[in-house]
Amino acid sequence: MQTSGSKPCPCPGFKLREVASVYFTMIAVFLVILVAALQGSAPRGTYFPYKVPLDPQGLLELSWNVSYPEQAVYFQILSRELKFGLLFGMSDRGEFENADLAVLWSDGHSSYFGDAWSDAKGHLHMDSQQDYQLLGAQSAAEGFYILFRRAFSTCDPKDYLIEDGTVHLIYGILEKPVRSLQAINISAIHRGLQRVQLLKPNITIPELPSDMKTMEITAPGVVIPSQETTYWCYMAELPDGFPKHHIIMYEPVITAGNEALVHHMEVFQCAAELDSIPRYNGPCDAKMKPDQLNYCRHVLAAWAMGAQAFYYPEEAGLAFGGPGSSRYLRLEIHYHNPLVFKGRRDSSGIRLYYTGSLRRYDAGIMELGLVYTPVMAVPPGETAFVLTGYCTDKCTQRALPAAGIRIFASQLHTHLAGRKVVTVLSRDGRERQVVNADGHYSPHFQEIRMLKELVAVFPGDELITACTYNTEDRSQVTVGGFGIMEEMCVNYVHYYPQTQLELCKSAVDPGYLHRYFSLVNRFNDEEVCTCPQVSVPQQFSSIPWNTFNRDVLKSLYGSAPISMHCNKSSAVRFPVRTASPPRADVLHGKNSRPGLKPPRSAPRWARDVAAPCGPKAGSWSCPGNPSTSST
Repeated sequence: MQTSGSKPCPCPGFKLREVASVYFTMIAVFLVILVAALQGSAPRGTYFPYKVPLDPQGLLELSWNVSYPEQAVYFQILSRELKFGLLFGMSDRGEFENADLAVLWSDGHSSYFGDAWSDAKGHLHMDSQQDYQLLGAQSAAEGFYILFRRAFSTCDPKDYLIEDGTVHLIYGILEKPVRSLQAINISAIHRGLQRVQLLKPNITIPELPSDMKTMEITAPGVVIPSQETTYWCYMAELPDGFPKHHIIMYEPVITAGNEALVHHMEVFQCAAELDSIPRYNGPCDAKMKPDQLNYCRHVLAAWAMGAQAFYYPEEAGLAFGGPGSSRYLRLEIHYHNPLVFKGRRDSSGIRLYYTGSLRRYDAGIMELGLVYTPVMAVPPGETAFVLTGYCTDKCTQRALPAAGIRIFASQLHTHLAGRKVVTVLSRDGRERQVVNADGHYSPHFQEIRMLKELVAVFPGDELITACTYNTEDRSQVTVGGFGIMEEMCVNYVHYYPQTQLELCKSAVDPGYLHRYFSLVNRFNDEEVCTCPQVSVPQQFSSIPWNTFNRDVLKSLYGSAPISMHCNKSSAVRFPVRTASPPRADVLHGKNSRPGLKPPRSAPRWARDVAAPCGPKAGSWSCPGNPSTSST
């Protein structure tokens, strides 16, 4: 809703009499709009460049356009089998409770349209401020079109604030007539959600060269498994002797009829060190999958439902082919099949546009955020636990060219507990610019997003990435790692010119984490192992998660020194020392973002508590100092 994390809204003040007048006028408008009688030709699709199916069967199709001068979104919904109405709206994470809705319904004689909202119990109410503005409704051979408009920010506390990042769209289909808005039972209708990026950046499409060629990396007639979620992997090869080229654009290739099933796709290039990789065409999690596929992680292209073609800036392209580049490519497709269709064949994939006329710059991809390590963990039962990763000034000073780099796109990434992700640029100890932020992030909707403007990063700058997690549904601690039930906090930034710096991430200093285990052991009088031979996940799992243990862990992550990983593409580190987190004014300055918490000075326990195995050392047989143990 508008009040949640919203920006200051310059709403005009109204006298009571004016408010009452507006309220009753809106009631009248809401009730008398008759849309069933409106007839005409189908709207021109060119006005709506973005399109996505709302439901798995493709009965509802949403198209939209964004007007930044008006600060508004124009929506068009095509209902192929309109019965007695539909619901369309937005909510924080796709819930039908506390949602902002546009509703079209019929009582069997007349049809009505209006702005509504649902309460915490899912009951519908008419909004006194009608901010979904009906523009037209038309019947056509392919179905029924309805056109309407919504401003980004309406100053209505019942409305959703449309902002950059993921938007959870919800829909419902009314299959029976209803006598009034209040008579609609949300729990009894066919409904669902779709995730999109509504506010697409207004970027001019660059001119493509005349010598451009295309290559399709597509699945070979896969029979989509009859289960809700499938990740399918297919190996492809570049031709022998394929020279260096620049990828300058790519777009999805979706098999007709499967638009609602192909959720997202990625093309990865394998490690150049691998001489050969077995051919494979099957589920990515199959036991028979060759182990070599795990070394195919260099992203060449990524697409998610609702995304358009991806263009590189005119001055840069992504290099592939040639010496030092692998011939092997892995296509990964996520099929989302909630209705468990059987026998659907699919040959979807990604079409690469490339040129042999190399551009001025090679584009690069750099990982920001947290190292994949269990020393960064989230306790169970947390609603909004923040972990922060740093690309420090020491790393950028050593690894970036004097002229800096330019970030033009970004892909945020967590696993299932992720709820928010933000990366900010800090210079001279103060936040200067938001690189990318998603306050409604979903791990089920990850795409490479073009930035509205280039972000210049110079030697000595810092890039700070914070992820917010929700573990309310978990009874065990969630540690960092590669597993789907473990967590990550990453921003893959696309930039030019390419440098040797491929990974700029951090984690808390392991020695300070062992001091934490020792303190928890003493305070709770529990057998919390701090021995080097016992893994960090085991030590975390033995902690009783009371308020003290949670708060001290938060303090540790906000104040203890960090271990920097400033790595070349060869995995060799630039020589960068352990550092302290940035000063508080970086994250708490004038432009601070939600989710970033200010570091504090190191608490006394972190400075003064020694790190022996603790009072129960004998029971764990701990020799030596555990603070040197490996994670």
